Amino acid sequence: MTSLFNLQSASVRFGQVQALADCSMRIAAGERLALIGSNGSGKSTLLRTLHGLLKPSAGSLTVDASARQAMLFQRPYMLRASVQNNIALSLWLRGSDWQQAKRDALAALARVGLADLAGRNAKALSGGQQQRVALARAWACKPAVLLLDEPTSSLDPAAKREVERLMTAFADGGTTLVFSSHNLGQVKRLASRVVYLESGRVVADLPTHDFFNGPLPAAAENFLKGELG
Repeated sequence: MTSLFNLQSASVRFGQVQALADCSMRIAAGERLALIGSNGSGKSTLLRTLHGLLKPSAGSLTVDASARQAMLFQRPYMLRASVQNNIALSLWLRGSDWQQAKRDALAALARVGLADLAGRNAKALSGGQQQRVALARAWACKPAVLLLDEPTSSLDPAAKREVERLMTAFADGGTTLVFSSHNLGQVKRLASRVVYLESGRVVADLPTHDFFNGPLPAAAENFLKGELG
């Protein structure tokens, strides 16, 4: 499979804080990779590094530049504009004609079941609706890779199920998923591979079945027992 990301002994520091330490991994096209670990373990830093928002202070990151990326943050940013225009603007900035961008935005909203809210102020939507708008905005840009930072952390159960459904639809359509999550049930449902981080280091990197059923390093085993206990 085509390698989209190749991290080699990558580290990221914020002053005296070591956010990532000697991190090495390859991510191939078509994977569904879940990043897990406690708060401060380096999950968000790793996602931002993969997306090019942070640069390794040591080591290297090689990215397949031909693979278009999109990233969803824990709290998606919405402009004080209509839902449709929040999506259309991202397409217009990528070079689309404005009227075509609006048509494509409406199609993207239909894809996530929110076409009826196209004219609403995006800031007035619920958290779950905003996350679905963010997914529609990503889908409209046709990314090969979708990076998601705790995409359902503050959502109610119904909204979580809907976002998971959309994530699955992305993956089934060929999009590579890399997402962080504290929800181990979600990880089991969506991921094909699990990376456990602690203090910025990769402690375990295994297929999902092996992570939840096989022997693990002690730190990962303790984390799993604590989360499932």
